[in-house]
Amino acid sequence: MANSLLTLLVLMLALGGSVFLHEFGHFLAARWMKIEVEEFGFGFPPKALTLFNWQGTEFTLNWIPLGGFVRPKGENDPTVPDGLAAAPPLKRLVVLFAGPMMNLLTAVVIYAILVGQQGLPVAGVVNILEVLSDSPAQQSGFQIDDRLLSVNGAEITSIEQARATIHTAVDTPITFIVDRGGQQVTLIATPLSSREAPLGVSLGAPLRPANPLEALSAGVQETYYQAINTALIPVSLISQKISPAQARPIGLIGMFNLFGQAIQRDSETRQPTASAPAGAATPQPTNWVLSIVAMLAVSLGVFNLYPIPALDGGRILFALPEIILRRRIPYKMENVINGVAFLMLIGLMLVINSWDVIDPAKIVLPK
Repeated sequence: MANSLLTLLVLMLALGGSVFLHEFGHFLAARWMKIEVEEFGFGFPPKALTLFNWQGTEFTLNWIPLGGFVRPKGENDPTVPDGLAAAPPLKRLVVLFAGPMMNLLTAVVIYAILVGQQGLPVAGVVNILEVLSDSPAQQSGFQIDDRLLSVNGAEITSIEQARATIHTAVDTPITFIVDRGGQQVTLIATPLSSREAPLGVSLGAPLRPANPLEALSAGVQETYYQAINTALIPVSLISQKISPAQARPIGLIGMFNLFGQAIQRDSETRQPTASAPAGAATPQPTNWVLSIVAMLAVSLGVFNLYPIPALDGGRILFALPEIILRRRIPYKMENVINGVAFLMLIGLMLVINSWDVIDPAKIVLPK
């Protein structure tokens, strides 16, 4: 029961925090563009109370404790002076882009923190992180922390190269040279094509400390990588690079289960080292909760940039003709399209969450 409550709390903070920061990005951009904001709400209506008023904005506390919202003046009516819809198109674009960009910036910060804590892989070094029982690697004498120097005479400088070399020579004896405590050891093993992991090892690189600039750069790179992969999910699905099961969206129940796994995994890897048997290797602490929060922020930011009416991307799409052709789509038509699309998105969310109940997604975090 306690674990379920903790998981629910973490889920609410992660999801609510992502939504709140998204809306806060819109708020900051609107103020920057001199667009009046009538209300900034903590949580979703109905309103519980007004916290304070600041520079014409009412800050409210609402009963549904999940995220927040921003209500710019004249959001959908260009006849309202000093409102969002009445602002020049470039100013509207700044406000619309700011929400998703805040989510992506959040992911950059989280990934940078993770890299700062864990370090960066040492270039050109491939180590054995795990040896599976009853595997060709175990039978041939591989040990954890062996450094892989060469495979069939080819020098190994990356994990990808090592995997490719092993997979191209399955079912045949392979000569490995490893560094074990400063001494070179020759091992012969036969990877088996019948196994999911032909050799039966996990490969990785030792980590070195990262300075703040390196951590920030790595955070930007990881966020970019995640954002591109998320944005291209529809294309990957159509081209059959991923299966429908891999592209399946998950609802609140799926997210609850995912965070539950993350909390358990992070907790297990942070057990006191004194409880481990003498001589046993202690696991590297994981940060799955923070990693999932970062992926959630990326997903929210990218999804809102899809050119779908009612989303930020759809509203950006409506602003483009005004910039390119100097002609604006009638705002009443735009409001009707956005309203219908919003109802359809609500329906889609209900379908996804119902699907989660009927057929829960089977998501297992990698080891």
